[in-house]
Amino acid sequence: MRAHRIGTREEWTAARQELLAAEKELTRRSDELARQRQALPWVPIEKEYRFETADGPASLRDLFRGRSQLIVQHMMFPGCPSCASVTDGYDGFAVHLEHHDVAMVIVSRYPIEALTAFRERMRWSVPYVSSLGSDFNVDFGVAHPDDDGYDRIPTADEPPRDAAGMSTFALEDDVVHHAYSAYARGMDVLWGMFQWLDRAPRGRNETGRWYSVRDEYDDGSPRPGVSFRRSGPPRKASGG
Repeated sequence: MRAHRIGTREEWTAARQELLAAEKELTRRSDELARQRQALPWVPIEKEYRFETADGPASLRDLFRGRSQLIVQHMMFPGCPSCASVTDGYDGFAVHLEHHDVAMVIVSRYPIEALTAFRERMRWSVPYVSSLGSDFNVDFGVAHPDDDGYDRIPTADEPPRDAAGMSTFALEDDVVHHAYSAYARGMDVLWGMFQWLDRAPRGRNETGRWYSVRDEYDDGSPRPGVSFRRSGPPRKASGG
């Protein structure tokens, strides 16, 4: 392990003050980006998307559940360690967003039975709905129309070739509008565990995929429920 620079308390304080100035500048820049994000034009949704939920069929408008704003997490597949850890990070505070007029929902292109089973296994409160058979994933940038089987029933051995991401929607004058979407590193700030690791002494210290679905760490086998994996057994957490 590489030895880290050692210093005095006085050296640490001076370096921390310098870093604080940079952090404050980043905070101001982040505030400005938030304003630009909220100033994006809203695009009316003209297509009628249909979803399957644990309670039956639903439209995109139904997913708002009486609120005027909707945040969608595009999850690649039930059991995706990356996507699941993102959900773990916000599931506990989703109730606060709901009381601030913002509904949250997870969407995957899988049968609703698999999604419901995985949600129950994870004990998430946020609804998990299926977009299987609709153009929703394609239209919002997390699936590709050249995937010949984009409306087929996926399996553990042949999952859909979807990506992760998030999209937001606004309901105004009874019309649903698309407001924002982000993918790849645009999701970094929403991945709660990375924000904490960025402040840990050794940072992310990434060596392959060191994380797993949270109930697969102990002995490498999932608790009872439905699990879909791309390949191989889960990796155990490393020491850093």
